[in-house]
Amino acid sequence: MYLNNSAACHGQLGEGNPDWRVLGDDGIYPPPPHDSTGHTWHHADGLLLRIVKLGGASLNIPDFKSGMPAFQDTLDDGEIEEVFLYIKTLWGEEEREFQAANSIGDPFP
Repeated sequence: MYLNNSAACHGQLGEGNPDWRVLGDDGIYPPPPHDSTGHTWHHADGLLLRIVKLGGASLNIPDFKSGMPAFQDTLDDGEIEEVFLYIKTLWGEEEREFQAANSIGDPFP
């Protein structure tokens, strides 16, 4: 599921774009890594699902443009959860524990 839907932007091994912290000329940050070097593991499961389902613009963060498209017409909630089950294998134990604790109040539906 990850390889077919996420790897083209976030890398086959979740490595993301090397310049993911540098704002592009279009005002959009490049795709971040999904491994332990990125920030995906900082977010609760429910928020991650909503970002993938509804796209990055759904976050409604002032002065932030997201290049993350919505996948609600491509993946159902179970498939999105499958993607994150794979992504979590790219994290270290510390990141998995932090993310699991963070997800208690906002789990997958």
